[in-house]
Amino acid sequence: MTDQPSQTRRICVLMNAGSGKRDTARTRDLIARGFDAAGRTAEIREIAKGRHIPRETRRALKDGFDIIVAAGGDGTIAGIAGEIRGSGTLMGIIPLGTFNYFARSLDIPEDAEEAARLVADGTPRPVRIGAINGRTFLNNASLGAYPAILRTREETYRRWGRSRMAAYWSVLVTLVTLRRPLRLRIDADGKASTHRTPLAFAVNNAFQLRQIGLEGEEHIAAGRLALFVAPDTGRWGMLKNALALAMGRAQRDVQFHLIGAERITIAAKRSLRDVACDGERAKMRAPFTLEAREGELTVIAPAARRDDLR
Repeated sequence: MTDQPSQTRRICVLMNAGSGKRDTARTRDLIARGFDAAGRTAEIREIAKGRHIPRETRRALKDGFDIIVAAGGDGTIAGIAGEIRGSGTLMGIIPLGTFNYFARSLDIPEDAEEAARLVADGTPRPVRIGAINGRTFLNNASLGAYPAILRTREETYRRWGRSRMAAYWSVLVTLVTLRRPLRLRIDADGKASTHRTPLAFAVNNAFQLRQIGLEGEEHIAAGRLALFVAPDTGRWGMLKNALALAMGRAQRDVQFHLIGAERITIAAKRSLRDVACDGERAKMRAPFTLEAREGELTVIAPAARRDDLR
């Protein structure tokens, strides 16, 4: 399907109407305008609720579209990618979220009209994905404090609206009230270790590492996941570590331990836990198997990028 002439490819846009702080009708118009400017047409399907994303993606696949475009935040994009992966169907991105790490890592414009033009004119590019117990993530997956932060963030967004300030406030509130650390056994490419930690955070995106001031790009470049395990420092120690992270001063073996591996298995004392994947929470049972997977997803991106490492 990727060898088909670009002008004849049928395009379906799956737009999460709840993503970001946006006027849905205006965003839809901007997307349509972008395709019009490129001399293309696209069928735009609005998704009212996030839980309908997998079903609507499967419907678009069944309808035979050559390009399925994820219009939403990182969670929406990961959800659509999880259904598309391995199908041979091309994926386009129109970022509508708060942070848009995945789109920014590929130099995809955050302007909806420009992103739509890129879908029409860009270049297919293979993109490595991550998976935890089979569920796709593009940027990160985590256990412990971060899923708790997302729960607080969702409540904050409902009350005050979406913003980066609200997201940072959620981090502070969660860390002040967080209770027990996790007890984990981690097997990374055959090397085992045990940890008492408030947070285990696996990253598949070098751009995000740069944005939050963390090391580990060498693992991403080598096709591995970068797993960060925070030390058990107590509540105030976590706040101190979070501040160091926010200021870009987090240090290996001080604010975090870094493990790089293509395949990681995490056993937890309590089996059923909240897991966060690209900003979306889910319940999963331990053990948790995380993998870096190549060759399962092709995304339309700019022909020339500033940096080949995503």
